[in-house]
Amino acid sequence: MKPKLITFAMSAALSLIAGMLSGCGQGATNRGEIPTELTISKSTLSDKIKGGWAGQTIGCSYGSVTEFKYRGTMIQDYVPIEWNDGYIKHFFDTWPQLYDDIYMDLTFVEVFDRLGLDAPTDSFAMAFATADYHLWHANQAARFNILNGIMPPESGHWMNNPHADDIDFQIEADFAGLMSPGMPNTAAEISDRIGHIMNYGDGWYGGVYVSAMYSLAFVSDDIDFIVREALATIPEKSKFHQCISDVIRWHEEYPNDWKQTWFECQRKWSSDIGCPEGVFDQLDIDALINSAYVVIGLLYGDGDFEKTMEISTRCGQDSDCNPATAAGILGTVIGYSNISDKWKKDLKEVEDINFCYTNISLNKTYELSLNQAIENVKRNGGSVDGDNITIKCQNPVSVKLEQAFEGMYPIAKRPINRRINDVGEITFEGNGAAFRGAVGSSDKSYVAEVEMYIDGQLAEKAFLPASYTTRRYELFWKYLLDEGKHTATFKWLNPQDNAWVDFHEILIYTGKEPSQNEK
Repeated sequence: MKPKLITFAMSAALSLIAGMLSGCGQGATNRGEIPTELTISKSTLSDKIKGGWAGQTIGCSYGSVTEFKYRGTMIQDYVPIEWNDGYIKHFFDTWPQLYDDIYMDLTFVEVFDRLGLDAPTDSFAMAFATADYHLWHANQAARFNILNGIMPPESGHWMNNPHADDIDFQIEADFAGLMSPGMPNTAAEISDRIGHIMNYGDGWYGGVYVSAMYSLAFVSDDIDFIVREALATIPEKSKFHQCISDVIRWHEEYPNDWKQTWFECQRKWSSDIGCPEGVFDQLDIDALINSAYVVIGLLYGDGDFEKTMEISTRCGQDSDCNPATAAGILGTVIGYSNISDKWKKDLKEVEDINFCYTNISLNKTYELSLNQAIENVKRNGGSVDGDNITIKCQNPVSVKLEQAFEGMYPIAKRPINRRINDVGEITFEGNGAAFRGAVGSSDKSYVAEVEMYIDGQLAEKAFLPASYTTRRYELFWKYLLDEGKHTATFKWLNPQDNAWVDFHEILIYTGKEPSQNEK
């Protein structure tokens, strides 16, 4: 039977959840409010944490083969989303890097386990930056920054990271909510410490919002309430808040038509302005739109595990991460024990296998996350009495307002497709530019030393590794220049015969906001 969501106000009268709650604190049970205090059994807390991690792993597997294959379009109904017996074990064996959503989370879980809840941000940053796994977008830009002495929060700031608004922390924030049951503000504080390693503005808000939904999934089983209440952690003046508010409103207007809400999102919220790869391209890895797809799946999924995953997947773009997030949140709501054996029988085949780049399996993750949640509950005024855990619940409070790429509007992307010695002068008119390209060498330890001059003045001397793991995601960028015509030139200081520096394209910005007719 498909799981059906109910409110805590009905819990005393319905046997469906009898025994799951060992008792509720004052004001705990009404729809539309967060309890002041909530007492649950350790087994229930464990079941919900396991449900979160399990849902994330299942959702990532479910959307695996469609990731970024449907960009700017939904996956039509006639396109099957296959699920075969042994699917998860198959991916563990043949494509373990698929689970970057999870093993990235586990980097931070491991640091908390090793250093405790007061682990400093620099410890998380160095564990992340020196890990063996490959990274992309905001994560890779942050890794380069950290390895070159630019530490958090500057490593994720948009002036230092052109991918600040990207999805990276959003897909890595699950752990923060799972270790903060009923405590969305505590989850936000953890997100502040860790999310600014790689993101800023909307990119950071994606993780704050996701972690808040996970946190509230411990105290309510009403998806609509969780989605709405978690949004209180996000400043109302931010684009992120406005986008998710629109999704909620469109769900009210079109309660039976998720595709209409998808179309409304595309029309209003699909204009990525940061990611140099995605701007003027069908790729949209922006946290804003992908968070909207998560919420579309949750709201239109009606508490059904498979339907929730399918809708978030069919929205397209990052279509493994989005169902992973949605299924993780719903898995936390219903608990591991209420996830159908259709999914769990495949999951159980891998629960003792370590994720790649880690020494941690799912079973170990369940244990670590439970221990951290209990410690976090006690740290924030809760208590443990035998098997009963009393949580001092928190009403969500908005985090600070921050907006990336203020005063920056992309106006053109031009191909360059030349090696550095043939680039010469590159002229552009506006207030900023980002140069995409790559460094290569038969010697993977080679680091190109290149200077960029803007209007004849040295703007930056960069050290650009040939190594894929430590590469700089963009060669150069410069934002918030004086509006006008500019000339960029480049000087390669340590050329070698076995090395090259390729310039692919330039993304140009202006400080002049486009008129309504141009939008």
